[in-house]
Amino acid sequence: MPVDLSSRSARVPRTRGAVPAQDDSALDGDAAHAVDTVILLVEDDAGDALLVEEMLADSDLDSSLTWCKSLAEAQRFLDACTTPVCVLLDLHLPDVHGLDAVTRIVRTAPDAAIVVLTGTAEGEAGLMAVATGAQDYLVKGRLDPETLSRAVRYALQRKQVERTTAALRVNELMAQENARLERGLLPVPLLRDDNFQAVARYEPGRAHGLLSGDFYDVVQTADGTVHAVIGDVSGHGAAEAALGVCLRVAWRTAVLCGTEQLEQVRLLEEILVAERSDPHVFATVTSLDFVPGGRSVRVVRAGHPGLLVRDRSSVVWEEPQVGMALGLLPGVGRWGRTELALPPGGQVVLFTDGLFEGRTGPSSRLGEDGLLALARKHGTLPASAFVDALVEEAAEGAAPYGGLADDVAVLHLGWGTR
Repeated sequence: MPVDLSSRSARVPRTRGAVPAQDDSALDGDAAHAVDTVILLVEDDAGDALLVEEMLADSDLDSSLTWCKSLAEAQRFLDACTTPVCVLLDLHLPDVHGLDAVTRIVRTAPDAAIVVLTGTAEGEAGLMAVATGAQDYLVKGRLDPETLSRAVRYALQRKQVERTTAALRVNELMAQENARLERGLLPVPLLRDDNFQAVARYEPGRAHGLLSGDFYDVVQTADGTVHAVIGDVSGHGAAEAALGVCLRVAWRTAVLCGTEQLEQVRLLEEILVAERSDPHVFATVTSLDFVPGGRSVRVVRAGHPGLLVRDRSSVVWEEPQVGMALGLLPGVGRWGRTELALPPGGQVVLFTDGLFEGRTGPSSRLGEDGLLALARKHGTLPASAFVDALVEEAAEGAAPYGGLADDVAVLHLGWGTR
């Protein structure tokens, strides 16, 4: 069993631990005492253990010392320990020999700092131990209180720096992955005709700060028809974001392959059911077809919010025929198509529900009526400015109550320019 040397006559009190430093001058200051730290001595020789205990007692460290005589005992101690640990590790133990001791400690307690204790003629072994995962090494025959204290502090500091560096790297990789997801969710419209205008904006929800399942796309096929889609996968995680990318790419592929509009929606439901990680995940979708020179747009809705139609003098809220959201009852949903007439110069504005579900008071939300009022307020603005005004005022109204809690995607579509 581990022996708590603090119970012996040469008692070594507890320390307050270590924090990371930016340069060597910071390593010796009070910053090294920020949290409780345990020093674990793994040494089978009682004489050497007593030497280390005496050195610690004479040092300026304020740490408890626990002694384990074998690696197995040390591993059991580390498994149960919940405070920062600096391991003083002998490389010659009854149950392990050489660098394997370092490797096994790193595997057992990857957050522990390790200082290897070597013999006088084992300098090379000490260097190899550092390369294997230890933070420092000391020669037993040259120990003194100051050297031991400094080695423990440096080891704790270096381990903290390693952890911070690893966390930064994870954050960098996450940022890169989010950028890839963003490129998948927010594509560049594929238009062949300069007479059609597509303005898009996407804002991540403030509550989670990551992309989620909102997606959109705009594609013009060789016959001149402009196809558009906007959708929202339920949930806010990476899995939902990835599913949104999958659905968008599938939709674009179906359009370019000439798949009929209603069949596109059925295909998206099949893909959602096959790819979702949770059977409760569903998606809402609105699909539009703009025929060249036409004064109408064909609309298919699957559980998605309504849309705005604006011309040079008015903005109205439209509710075309709506069917069930994708994935709620797979294979049961029925969707119809609405031929929606457009006024001369009419433009269509699509959005996800994050635009109007933000709180504007302790128990109130912007809602559809509030969004329509905002749209009419800014109805004379050009397309890009109109979209910006909607998003920015919705965000401003929700700011005192936590901001927009969901992602927001907006598409402004129509023939001609404003």
